[in-house]
Parts: sequence; C-alpha cells; structure tokens
Amino acid sequence: MKFKNNSINENNNNNLLKINTEVNDNKDNNIIDYNDYELNSLDYDTALLYDKRVCSAYYFSLLKKNHLLFFSFYCNNSDYNSQIIKIFLFFFFFAVHFSVNALFFNDKTMHKIYEDEGDFNFIYQIPQIAISSLISGVINTFIKYLSLSEKDILEIKRAKSEVSLKIISDKNLKVIKTKFALFFIIAFLLLIFFMYYITCFCGVFINTQIHLIKDSLISFGMNLIYPFGIYIIPSVLRICALKSKKKNKKCLYTFSKLLQLL
Repeated sequence: MKFKNNSINENNNNNLLKINTEVNDNKDNNIIDYNDYELNSLDYDTALLYDKRVCSAYYFSLLKKNHLLFFSFYCNNSDYNSQIIKIFLFFFFFAVHFSVNALFFNDKTMHKIYEDEGDFNFIYQIPQIAISSLISGVINTFIKYLSLSEKDILEIKRAKSEVSLKIISDKNLKVIKTKFALFFIIAFLLLIFFMYYITCFCGVFINTQIHLIKDSLISFGMNLIYPFGIYIIPSVLRICALKSKKKNKKCLYTFSKLLQLL
C-alpha cells in the first residue's frame, strides 16, 4: 500500500509540474504576443527575434492597418481602436473628399465645363483631383490621430511594473479623453460646414453636380487603389532585411518602416 501511495504521489507531483510548466510557457508566449501594429513598429534587432511572418502576411497587415476599406470594416480582435469610430471614419473621409473637391470648383473650372459643353474632361481635372486628394489626406491624417487610441493603449499594455502601469495609464487615459473630445467637436463642426457648403453649391451650380460627383469618386477611389501597389515595396524590403543571411540590413529595414507610413 505504501508503494501504491508513493506512486500516486509521484504521479500527482509530475502532473502539477507539467501544469506549472505549461502556465509558465503560456505566460512567456503572452509576453511576446504582439499584434500587427506592434510587430510593424519593432526595431530591427527585436524584429529579427520575433517577427517570423512571411511577405504576404506582412503585406496584409499593412492593408488592415492603412487601407481605409480594410481598416474600417475588417473586424480585428487584436486592434485596440474602436470599431464604431473606424466605420464612421470611412464615411467621414468620403465627405472630406467630396467637400474639398467642391472647394476647387472656381470660375475657371466653370468656364472650362461651359467650353466642353458639359462633357467631363478628365485630363483637365487631374491637377484638381490630385491637389484635393493631397489636402484630404492631410485632414484625414489629423482626424485619425485624434480618433485612434491603439498607440496609447499599447503603451499601457507594455508597462513593466505596477508603478509604471499606474503612471502610464493615468497619463494616457487623460490623453485619450482629450483626443476623443477634440475629435468629436472638430468632426461635428466639419460635417456641419460640409453639409452647408455642399447644399449651397449644388443649389447654385445645378449643372456641375455630375462633375463634382465624378471628381470626388475618382479622388476617393485613388485613395482606395494605390495602397495595393505601394505596400508591395515596404513588404519586399522588410522581408529581405529580416531574412537575409548576409550583413546587417538595418538601413533597409528602417527605410521599409518609413514607406509603410505612406
């Protein structure tokens, strides 16, 4: 009987040791459980250790984070931004493109439309579409900075001690509240201005509405199409920098990180 009890005790001890090992392994895995934003922001030396993604996975992560359609409607559990705000941003950014394009319809543009007998002259409209896209992009970048909270929350997530957690969380929560307050105020005021201006514009220049819609759709469509091509470049450069067996590729890696911001 003693032998039997000893065997049972040994089995129980082995089971407990196995459970403890699994728990510790899970804790270790959680420590390096980065989401896409964190992986894409890693410095070169850390990325060499933890970023084991293939080129296609990194490319898709860029689309999820930066392509407006994927960013707004792709449900990502590891994303620390509000899904409702992301969906709102999609329609808000379209309103920005629509309104900024309307601001560029001046007397010269109206005269050109008259000379073309109402036909849509795409070549003539290219400079206007390009400039309006650039201005819309600047406005959208500022609005995204105010409305997205992931960077601030990840700083809290990565706190290394209870003291630093308390300090960082208090500071970042204040920052998030301030940014959200400014976002809702500025977005509301801009939407009121857009609605007023577009209503007046379409009421006065009735025959120009089709041109405005076409310009806006082209401008907005360009912002949805170009990421598919542009993000191939940082994807290839990053993977080459991390997978290369030759000398240090830190400069190449840094350049790829800059390109992913486009």
